[in-house]
Amino acid sequence: MISDSLAELLIQSIPGLLIPGLTVTIPLTLVSFGLGLILALFTALVQIARVPVLRQVARFYVWIIRGTPLLVQLYIIFYGLPSLNIKIDAIPSAIIAFTLSVGAYTSETLRAAILSVPQGQLEAGYCVGMTFSQTMRRIIIPQAFKTAFPPLFNSFIGLTKDTSLAANVTVLEMFMAAQRIAARTYEPFALYCEVGVIYLLFCTVLSKIQDIGERKLEHMQ
Repeated sequence: MISDSLAELLIQSIPGLLIPGLTVTIPLTLVSFGLGLILALFTALVQIARVPVLRQVARFYVWIIRGTPLLVQLYIIFYGLPSLNIKIDAIPSAIIAFTLSVGAYTSETLRAAILSVPQGQLEAGYCVGMTFSQTMRRIIIPQAFKTAFPPLFNSFIGLTKDTSLAANVTVLEMFMAAQRIAARTYEPFALYCEVGVIYLLFCTVLSKIQDIGERKLEHMQ
């Protein structure tokens, strides 16, 4: 059973966890995912278009990021780069690391979705005088987005949880807030369970939003 003092601690700690969650965790997720999607689309397109040099650079980037742990990448950017006289603050370091990660993983999702669109759609665009970029923007990408939406949203939910890694580079997000409260109160188990429940609630809401988005896309077909 939970003692009265522990129950009171858990109730009092809710604002101390929710505020960093709403002001740091969620914005960090949104910014990183938005920038990552832009990078992912560029990476996917240069590979599909077989742009010389850039295609090899894109494939190398995807290989490196997907083949190394996100935590290691965070440490390299925040703790490693200062040895090269490159100092980046904690939040920008986290954004860079998360953006690179999202860009690498979701570029493969976007590339597969774009390639799933029949080749005849691209040829039809060329036949009416469109350029490659116009055909992609007006014909191919809107169709590919419907296919890519579920895995992209799964990546967004995954990133929401992965932002807890930013605590390792001193970003005061939700998990670090829980660590600080635990260090002060000596109740790590209860507080880590509590922050886990809050992450679960965040991800449950996002899952519901995903379901709504998928149903709307189905009606658009």
